[in-house]
Amino acid sequence: MKAVKISSEDGSPTLVYENVEQPAPGKGQVLVEVTATGVNFMDLGAKTGAIGGSYKPSILGVEGAGRIVELGADVQDFSIGDRVAWVFVPHSYAERIVADAGSLVKIPDDIDDRSAAALMMQGLTASHFATSFYPVQKGDIALVHAGAGGLGRLLTQIIKLRGGTVISRVSSEAKIEIAKAAGADHVIVSGDGAFADEAIRLSGGEGVHVVFDGSGPATFQGSLDALRRAGTFCWYGPVLGGPGPIDIMSLPKSIKLGYARFFDSIYTPDLLRQRAEQLFDWVRDGVVSIKIGGVYPLAEADKALADLESRVTTGKLLLIP
Repeated sequence: MKAVKISSEDGSPTLVYENVEQPAPGKGQVLVEVTATGVNFMDLGAKTGAIGGSYKPSILGVEGAGRIVELGADVQDFSIGDRVAWVFVPHSYAERIVADAGSLVKIPDDIDDRSAAALMMQGLTASHFATSFYPVQKGDIALVHAGAGGLGRLLTQIIKLRGGTVISRVSSEAKIEIAKAAGADHVIVSGDGAFADEAIRLSGGEGVHVVFDGSGPATFQGSLDALRRAGTFCWYGPVLGGPGPIDIMSLPKSIKLGYARFFDSIYTPDLLRQRAEQLFDWVRDGVVSIKIGGVYPLAEADKALADLESRVTTGKLLLIP
């Protein structure tokens, strides 16, 4: 079978599309034929080494959808032929993967594979941000960075669903209509961190209740400045780096600052399936929509990552084996 591997033979990481041995499912695992793979900033960080830690995959990818073709021992909840989706299953940039059964959710008949693959990472993350990390209440004003991206669009829709007002920051005028189509009440165009004054003005002079910022150090100070007294700062995403050491006594306006982690929201198979079912229900009811911003052959994974890194894309990018 084919897969996308990381090669560092020349000293710099490159992606290689090549034949690899097909994995075999062990106890509690299944073999899945992949139909769509999600492209994430995490994959870019894994390629470049920016994530660090113990996550150093030989084959990229953690998200996707497909059909079960083989069961390992003691798998109870799935059958051959089931359509499934996943997130944080390694080696997903491949034609077939082995996954723990507890990492999978069944895809409803009325949700297609590409939509399911596009929803898992960013949809579950957005749900965590707006319903758990900071449970948005009616009347809250939120500043959402990268509002035209896959995560930003979904986060905007969930905030609106809960009765909040969204100020969306985008990096170019070309992305304004995409952010508005997702439901943003206001859109700020800023690529250099100069957005706080406008966010404060749009929030009636007090600042926003919550900021969702995964745009790296360049926006950190502006996000702090945009908050009102006792506001909440949701920082996420390890790939672009952190703001550096922080003197907690220097934080202004009694704000609350936290780093949102996926597995602090979804830490059991039951929670994974409950949250995924909620997302599928929202899509079915038409209150959340998915924008697939680009579809690439698996062999062009490097191009997909380059496009993602350039921030010229909008919506979710997918690879198709």
